[in-house]
Amino acid sequence: MLLLLIGVFLLFCILCFIIAVYVESSKAEYPPGIACHAKLRKLHRTLTVFSVLGNTLEKLGISSEIALLNFLRKLIPIKSEDDPKLITKNVKFEGVPVRVYQPRESSAKGRKAVMFFHGGGFVFGDIDVYDKLCRHISKEAGVVVVSVGYRLAPKHQYPAAFEDCLNATDHLLKNAQDYGVDPSSVIICGDSAGGNLTACVSQALVTRKDVPKLLAQVLIYPSVQKIDFNLPSYQQNQYVPLLFRERTLFYMLHYVAQGDLSISREVQNGSHVPPDLRKKFSKWLSADNIPDEFKLRGYKPHVMSSFDKNLYEKLKHVFEPSSSPLLAEDSVFRLLPKTYILTCEFDVLCNDGILYKKRLEDNGVSVTWHHVKDGFHGIFSFYDQWDCESGKLAVDSFVSFIRDA
Repeated sequence: MLLLLIGVFLLFCILCFIIAVYVESSKAEYPPGIACHAKLRKLHRTLTVFSVLGNTLEKLGISSEIALLNFLRKLIPIKSEDDPKLITKNVKFEGVPVRVYQPRESSAKGRKAVMFFHGGGFVFGDIDVYDKLCRHISKEAGVVVVSVGYRLAPKHQYPAAFEDCLNATDHLLKNAQDYGVDPSSVIICGDSAGGNLTACVSQALVTRKDVPKLLAQVLIYPSVQKIDFNLPSYQQNQYVPLLFRERTLFYMLHYVAQGDLSISREVQNGSHVPPDLRKKFSKWLSADNIPDEFKLRGYKPHVMSSFDKNLYEKLKHVFEPSSSPLLAEDSVFRLLPKTYILTCEFDVLCNDGILYKKRLEDNGVSVTWHHVKDGFHGIFSFYDQWDCESGKLAVDSFVSFIRDA
């Protein structure tokens, strides 16, 4: 009888898990014309299974969702294969682990270098996950690539990731010749959270006199503000994989607020933004700065909720340019290097990139913009898939910019 009860209980738990996965998966929206539809759906369903499992274990007090997913990632080793065209080495720059990719072919002069900051919402991702892409960039552009293994939240809160990326970049700029690099030809590059770190590091270096100026920055569907989560792209793409709007809040709160998800709704409604800052930032964050063509799928103007002082005190770090680089002053923007920005139509972060593009152009900075009209967040993860042409074109686009910069 006991075994029967245990069996019934286990079946009930499995059924509940399956229902939870189904409900969560069914939230996803796949707009007409989105690229790589079948592969995107399959990947999203797989990620949903692990997310629901992690969330369940977290509620039971066994493990956190982030810890589980990172643990499972480590169980699947990503082999870094020897490449006859590259020399790779794992070293540390100012205590920060990095992987350096150097073309074997000799060069008569110093090469360009790319500091690469991976994505993953500040809580996921590592050097191994991005190994294949970094090898591709190094070989196709003929550059030295330095992939940075910065510290992750929630164990390491803001500004740990920013400080690691800044310190690693500072080290390369001061020791570029040790790696066959022209110190005046360093580019920084990152996707998503890595795009945020790219913008932040670039801004932090513009007034430095002790290091060479950056040659360029490459921002791939970057997150550049943590103020307004109701811009047109956040509303229109809130349930489009691979990044739901609720997940942007999940990542943000683990990075800057110890993972306190109880305040997600208030933050989404803007209660953390003081009235004086709402007025100051309106000229940079207004949806009026977004072209009408990006408001055609159901955008509704949003008014921020009443200000909550306690919430502001908990999240005041998000207003610092080293967290939300869109909020830096014009005097900083005017000094930034030429920039490449990639955005995707079906991405909650699309408007972040467009607003950052506008601020750069308003301040006289040269911007190369590549908009993937059928793209979604994370599309270049499919760049080597024969049936996902948009992913390949996206990667080809920013690699060409790096090669020609």
